Amino acid sequence: MISLYVLVMNGWLFFLMGYDKRQAKHHRYRISERTLLIIGLLGGGLGGLCGRTLFHHKTRKPRFLICYSIGVLVILCIYWLKKEYL
Repeated sequence: MISLYVLVMNGWLFFLMGYDKRQAKHHRYRISERTLLIIGLLGGGLGGLCGRTLFHHKTRKPRFLICYSIGVLVILCIYWLKKEYL
């Protein structure tokens, strides 16, 4: 169940990073930075890091790297706790 959640959140954030980059290029409605950061912290960190790299999006803003990295660490901790105690 946790794996499905992580897969969906990472896929969703990866898609949103690409979508937001495209919207930025065409000067259209954008996804808020707050939304991108929250999704990253709630399990989409790896998708955010991959999207950030692949789409060259939000690379000048260190808070995205920090939040997405924290999101990855949280998921790794959850998997470790699940393995150790369940």
